[in-house]
Amino acid sequence: MTDIPGIILAGGLSRRMGGGDKGLLQLGEKSLIQRVIDKISPQVSSLAININGDSSRFPNYELPIIPDSMKGYLGPLSGILAGMEWAFKNEYKYIATVAADTPFLPDNFINRLHAMVRDKKLNIGIAASRIMNSDNIFRHPTFGIWEVDLKDDLRKGLANDTRKIMSWAKKFKCDYCFFDIDNEMTDPFFNINTPDDLEKAKYRLEKGIL
Repeated sequence: MTDIPGIILAGGLSRRMGGGDKGLLQLGEKSLIQRVIDKISPQVSSLAININGDSSRFPNYELPIIPDSMKGYLGPLSGILAGMEWAFKNEYKYIATVAADTPFLPDNFINRLHAMVRDKKLNIGIAASRIMNSDNIFRHPTFGIWEVDLKDDLRKGLANDTRKIMSWAKKFKCDYCFFDIDNEMTDPFFNINTPDDLEKAKYRLEKGIL
């Protein structure tokens, strides 16, 4: 476990899923967000959920709820900012972020990213999947470790219409931590955007491709 709090980003509009909170969808006997909580809790010092809107939608998880601190649906960067500002008040140096719709996360995700950030003296570390013996790389910018002191710059970026994570992150010392996979089906950062993705996740769960 690292001395880094985890922030589950659950503020998306879920347009491709037809709206609502993807994290509350059921996968087997648990919701998606409960599966994320189960995966991440052992890896972090504390855990909170970032949302956009009414916090009563997440009554059953007994975790701090962090609303976006800027108005409007500004995307995942807004959730990262809210997490940074919450962590700053609690005197943390970094936060780790994950998406609420990714039930198959690696058990060593946070430790590996933190080790890379520490060893390379980075401001930001981002997860990426790499199919072995190929040039296929899948970058996952919502899965990262972020230096909390970047919060003021991020707030300015959002105010100036920056929305893409890497458009902002590339200004700083940032690198990717690669997780090798056999194929796309085994990607631990697979996220559920559409009803078809949910069916794929059910197949993975049934086949034990975790």
